[in-house]
Amino acid sequence: MEPVIGIAGRPVPVHGLFVALGVLAAAAVFVAEARRRGAPAEQSLVAVTGALVGGAVGMRLSGWAEHLDPALNPSLLEAWMFGSRSILGGLTGAYAGVLVAKRLIGYRERTGDLFAPAVALGMAVGRIGCHLTEAPGRPTDLPWGVHAPAATPACPGCLAGQAMHPSFLYEAAFQLAAFGALWWLRSRITRPGELFTLYVAAYAVFRFLVEFTRANETVWLDLTRPQWFLAPGLLLVVLRLRYGYRRGFYDALVRRQEARA
Repeated sequence: MEPVIGIAGRPVPVHGLFVALGVLAAAAVFVAEARRRGAPAEQSLVAVTGALVGGAVGMRLSGWAEHLDPALNPSLLEAWMFGSRSILGGLTGAYAGVLVAKRLIGYRERTGDLFAPAVALGMAVGRIGCHLTEAPGRPTDLPWGVHAPAATPACPGCLAGQAMHPSFLYEAAFQLAAFGALWWLRSRITRPGELFTLYVAAYAVFRFLVEFTRANETVWLDLTRPQWFLAPGLLLVVLRLRYGYRRGFYDALVRRQEARA
């Protein structure tokens, strides 16, 4: 049973509370950045709506194609009702939702740079809820290993009282650092879409590496499903960053670093 906290005399699911706080934090950052950049209000609202709807659908249906054998996968209805609620599925759905929403209203300007810092801060807050309610990670002897209640779902290490990697706190720390970096870069990387590209690239690499500390099941070659999902994307990320670098999209940042050296 998911842990709850009492607010105004009513039980509120801990995970859902932090997800809601994360959405509010992301919305505040998005609005502030949209105003700073002078983004049209109506088009921005449509993009946000597309992100929310697409993210909800992607998160709920992310477990529909979990196994290579179709017979092992749930039906669409079962995935919607009892899906794994994957963050990667949610982010993929949100991205697709924004593209569809913009296409419907004929809006062609890039909006990824508005979402990048907002998503980073929202993820940092939301991952605290994951840390408090889900299996933390794989067993570890490191001094910062954490223990979780034996009732934590899908957590054999919790039953055995093992110390485990606080993998969700690793991600919360990464997302906070990413938010700070993106906030600093937002006035330095002026090419539309490149701030979003840098965030996606950094998160893809981080998520692939942090999966080695997560409690997710390995499916082949000791890699998890998220890692296999990310593997082809990492190649595309490298090619995309190389493309941007060779065309001078990051020259302002590179020259600044060279001047400091």
